[in-house]
Amino acid sequence: MSFSIKDQLDKFYAFLDRPLFLWSRLLLVILVIPLVLAFTQPLWRISMKAPQYPKGLTMDIYAHKVDGGNGGRDIKEINTLNHYIGMRTIDRAALTDLDWIPFALGLLVILTLRCAAIGNVRALLDLVVITSYVSVFAFGRFVYKLYVYGHELDPKAPFKVEPFTPAIMGKKQIANFETMSWPQLGSILIGVFVTGLVAITVWHLWAGRRDALRAQAAAAA
Repeated sequence: MSFSIKDQLDKFYAFLDRPLFLWSRLLLVILVIPLVLAFTQPLWRISMKAPQYPKGLTMDIYAHKVDGGNGGRDIKEINTLNHYIGMRTIDRAALTDLDWIPFALGLLVILTLRCAAIGNVRALLDLVVITSYVSVFAFGRFVYKLYVYGHELDPKAPFKVEPFTPAIMGKKQIANFETMSWPQLGSILIGVFVTGLVAITVWHLWAGRRDALRAQAAAAA
C-alpha cells in the first residue's frame, strides 16, 4: 500500500512539473490585457432613485477611487441623505478597503506573466489559488462594508430607520428610495481573466487525466 501511495505521489508531482502548452502560455499573456484595463474602469455601481431624484444618484467604485455621477456632485448629495439617517460619510478616506485592490491586481498581472514564463502546471495552479483568494476576499469585504454602513447608524440622526444592508447585487427598496447595485466593466474584465484562467486549468487537468489513463491502459496491455 505504501508503495502505491508513493507511486501516486510521484505521478502527481510529475504532473505538476509538466510544461504548459504553448497556446496556454500565449493565452495567459493575452489575459493580462483585460486585467490591466480593469484599473481604468469602474468595478461596481451603486445608484438610487426616488420621486425627488427622478434622474437618480450614482456612485462608481474603481480599484483606486470612488467617483460620483453628475461631475462628482452625486456623492455629496448621497452623503447629505445618509447624514439624515445616521450613515457614515462615503469618501476615499473611509474606504481604505480599496487601498489593497490595485496592489492585488498588479500582483495578479506579475504572477500571470510569471506563470507564462515558467510554463508548468504547478505555477498555473498557484495562480488559480491566489486568484480565487483575491476574488473571494474582495467580494467578501465589499459585502461586509455595505453591512457595516447600513447597520452602524448614528442613534442621534434626525431620522430613525431600522438597520439594513444596502443592495449587494440587484435592486432593493429602502424607504422611498429604490437602490440598485450592479457590477460594471471593470468587474467584467476581471471575470474575463478568471474565466480564461479556469478554462486553461481545466484543459490541463483533463489532458493530464487523459494521458494518465492512456499510460495505465498501455501498462496493463
